[in-house]
Amino acid sequence: MALVSSLEILSDAQKGGYAIGAFNVENMEMAEATIMAADEMKAPVILQTTPSTVRYASLELYCANVKAIADQVKIPVVMHLDHGSSFELCARAFRAGYTSIMIDGSHLPLEENIALTKRVVDMCMPAGIPVEGEIGRVGGKEDDTVCENAGYTIPAEAIRFEAETGLSSMAVGVGTAHGVYKTTPVLNTALVSELRNMLTVPMVLHGASGLSDEAVRECIRRGICKVNFATELRIAYSDGIKEVLREAPETFDPKAYGKIAREKVKELVKNRIRVCGCDGKA
Repeated sequence: MALVSSLEILSDAQKGGYAIGAFNVENMEMAEATIMAADEMKAPVILQTTPSTVRYASLELYCANVKAIADQVKIPVVMHLDHGSSFELCARAFRAGYTSIMIDGSHLPLEENIALTKRVVDMCMPAGIPVEGEIGRVGGKEDDTVCENAGYTIPAEAIRFEAETGLSSMAVGVGTAHGVYKTTPVLNTALVSELRNMLTVPMVLHGASGLSDEAVRECIRRGICKVNFATELRIAYSDGIKEVLREAPETFDPKAYGKIAREKVKELVKNRIRVCGCDGKA
C-alpha cells in the first residue's frame, strides 16, 4: 500500500498498549528485509534514515526505494526522518515525500528547542505530516548524533514542550543511549510511567539496540509507543556479509552476500516486532 503517516498507527499503539518498531535502514536490502519481516508478521512498521545516511545517498533515493517496496505489501509503512538536524533538512524530507519527520533540538536550551520544533510542526502539520520532537537527551553516538551528557527528561519541561510545540510524538530521555552498550543501562522506568500520566502524545524510546527484551517490554508496558532500533540492524547486516566472505572469500557478486545479510536483518526485525507486541496489528 502507499506510504502512510505515523499518526494513526501510533495512536492505535497508545490505545492498545503496544509499540511500533522503527528501524533505521541504510540500503535497499535492509529496507526489503524490514518490510518483508513486517509483512510476514502483519505488523505496521516505520523505516527511518538519519542525516548521515541521506548524505550517503539522498532523501529522494531512500524514500523512492522504500515506497517501491511498500507498494508491494498491504501493511502500513511509514517513511520517517530520524534525528532531523535542522529545519532545512526537515523541509527537504517533507518535499521528498517522507511521511513522518523528527526534528531533534534536544541539544538546545528549552526555549530554542521549543521554537525550532514548533517551526517544523507549523510546516508539516497542515499537510498531515506528523512531527516527533525530543526533550531530555539520549546518550551515546549514532551517526552525527553524539551526546556525552545525557539527562533524564524533566516532566515539567515535557509538559511545556508538548503544549507549546503541538508535536505529534515525543522522544524522551529515560536512561538509554545510542550505539553499542558497554555496560547494562539503568533505565528509569518509573519516569516513563510518570510522563505517560502527564502527556497526551505517544512517547518514543531511542537507543533500544542492545536492550534486553524484558527492558523494552517494561518500557512499553509503562507507556512507550514507538521503539527505535538502529545499531543492531547494522551489526546483523554486516555479520551476514562477513559470514559469506569468511566461508567463500572469492565471492564477488554483491547479490550473494546481500541476500544472506538481508535474511539476518529480517530475522532480527521479526524478533523486535514480537517484543514490541505489534505483530498482527496491521
